Amino acid sequence: MIDTSTAAAYGGAGWSPRAKSSREEIGEIWGTCGVTVEWSRLKAVLLHRPGPEMDALTEPNALHMLDLPNVDRAREQHDAIAQAYREAGVAVHDVEPNETPPPNLMFVADLMFMTPEGAIVGRPASTVRAGEERFVARRLADLGIPILRTVHGAGTFEGADAMWMTPETVLLATGLRTNPEGAAQVTSLVREMGADVVQVGLSYGTMHLMGQLRFADRDLAIAWPGRVPFAAVDALRCNGYEVLFLPDEGEAVRGMALNFVTLGPREILMAAGNPITQTFYADAGITCHTVEVDQLLKAAGGIGCLTGILERSKREPRAFS
Repeated sequence: MIDTSTAAAYGGAGWSPRAKSSREEIGEIWGTCGVTVEWSRLKAVLLHRPGPEMDALTEPNALHMLDLPNVDRAREQHDAIAQAYREAGVAVHDVEPNETPPPNLMFVADLMFMTPEGAIVGRPASTVRAGEERFVARRLADLGIPILRTVHGAGTFEGADAMWMTPETVLLATGLRTNPEGAAQVTSLVREMGADVVQVGLSYGTMHLMGQLRFADRDLAIAWPGRVPFAAVDALRCNGYEVLFLPDEGEAVRGMALNFVTLGPREILMAAGNPITQTFYADAGITCHTVEVDQLLKAAGGIGCLTGILERSKREPRAFS
């Protein structure tokens, strides 16, 4: 008869306890991922190139789009975004859905939110987008990225409503797309990691926090005056950020000039065709890389919305003193 008291499976000789935290296992057991701030060097993204789901679109408003895009041009423009990331040294992964998805799957940022220990999978607020999260969850699992929580029950949460203001603090917005129950679930997980949450409310007629606020460096944020929550600006200033306000609302509306992705400290990828805002960014010391996205914008989202952030560098030299 086997003496189980001495067997490794029961804690005997040969038992090997798991001593590392889940965060320490990222890159070893788990796939490489993680975000602690929104401005550090971008290392990996998740995209979805518009596929056959876009071939027979009608009634854009019913699809939550502004207009019907030229699909061939939209695909070319999406390819240009992916190429711009590769040229910046960013690893580009595709969702690669295993069936034809709903037409808004390309807006990957809404479907996930990355933490230092893995991803929170969102739960879109609209029936038009319900179920898109399945495709992102499947791909995250394929990449070996931990899924720490999937917002569930009556909660709704879209990743574009959350941002890491500091490694210890998340800005989290409620409004059209993220409801109080979804925010509570995200807050609970963030606090389990030892970080805090500053919750703000969005005004009627806005979609996501991402559309009102972006981070360009460890001490610089760009905001949309009249739309960005007062509490968000106050929290940013209390944490050492200078907050600059967009100079041209027309470019923000028509060209989604604020919907950029930060490639690294004071370096961004933004929509072409916004000369006033681009000059404003350059005057703030920001290097701007541009791509044409006018057809993608017709679907009611910009470069930030299209980009699921998988990994950013954890340490960056200070660009400005």
